[in-house]
Parts: sequence; structure tokens; C-alpha cells
Amino acid sequence: MEMEATFLQRHPFIKDAMNIAIFVACVVVGTLLINTYVFRSFSVIGPSMEKTLYTDDRLIVNRLPVTWAQLQNKQYIPSRGQIIVFKNPQYSAGLSDEYIVKRVIAFPGERVTIKDGHYLVFNDQNPNGFNPDDANHGEPGYPTSGAIDEVVPSDELFVSGDHREGSFSLDSRNGLGTIPFYDVVGPVNIRIFPFDKIRTF
Repeated sequence: MEMEATFLQRHPFIKDAMNIAIFVACVVVGTLLINTYVFRSFSVIGPSMEKTLYTDDRLIVNRLPVTWAQLQNKQYIPSRGQIIVFKNPQYSAGLSDEYIVKRVIAFPGERVTIKDGHYLVFNDQNPNGFNPDDANHGEPGYPTSGAIDEVVPSDELFVSGDHREGSFSLDSRNGLGTIPFYDVVGPVNIRIFPFDKIRTF
């Protein structure tokens, strides 16, 4: 007994087109899920993180700690000295960068000042203050200019670029303000480009 060919058997190009469309949809959904929950890639623009990061450096930001904190209904809090990417709280389409990369200096309730070319952070454990860059293996390479004396608000971070002379870095010292925990995308995990300068953070 002969069977009548189905519509897709009679029109194989439609079947191929459907398979391609399903494949593309799976790739798009997979990419969105990875970008949202696993890692994201960003390019550095500007001199604010020199001599640690330079324009056109390509970075991979680890989203897993943020995702894990969200699954536990907690806020993700990076470590002091970590380089993080966060959403610019002053972002305006076409007028400013949507995402910014900086280094974590201080946490809620801590007092931040600048003395003798470096930050001093005061907290209950360090009433006489300490230099938050001491554990950064020689980074940053620039002295810190400017004057500040403020206490970090609740649920926010004090961040700074590594190029701290003059106005090279817009950060918590000089106009950017402190950064809400919820704006943190995640810590920078690795620089993947330029290929001769690949490194982890």
C-alpha cells in the first residue's frame, strides 16, 4: 500500500528552513542565557584603568557569583580590590557609557579619605585607617590625587579607576558617586585580548 507524501516531504526546502530557524533560535536563547547568568564580554574604552587595563582590552566578566547570590535572594558583594563592571548610574543614551569598569575600594559604613597620594579607609577593624591597594600586587601604578572625606552609604560601593591623577578617571571621588550593589554586573575574570596580554584578575 502506497503512502501519500507529507507536505514537508514534498517541500524539503521548507523543512530545511524550519530546522535552520530552530537552530538559530536555540543559539540566540542560549547566548542570552549565558550572557545573563554565566559570563559577559566587555571592551575597555578610555584611560581610566591604566596601567592595569587599556582601551580595546577585551574582558570576560564572571556572572556566576551574581547569579548564585540572586538564587539565594541575597545581594552580590564583590571583594575589596576586585575589578568589577557595573551599570553606570548616570547613564544616558548617547551621552555616556552604559557600563563602566573600576576597582572596589570601600564598603558601606566605611570612611574614605585621600592622604599622601593614596586612599585611606577607616572601619571598625582599622580605626587608624589602611591603604586598600596594599593587597593589589602593585596596582595601580599612579598616585591618587584629589580630596575626599566621606562615609559609604548603605548597600553601595566606593569605586575608583587605577589612573588616579587629575581627571583621567571619573569615579566615586569626583562625580560618579558610589555604586549600588544591584548595579554590579560582576567581577572581571580574564582579559582575553590582546592575545599577548591575556591574564586573570
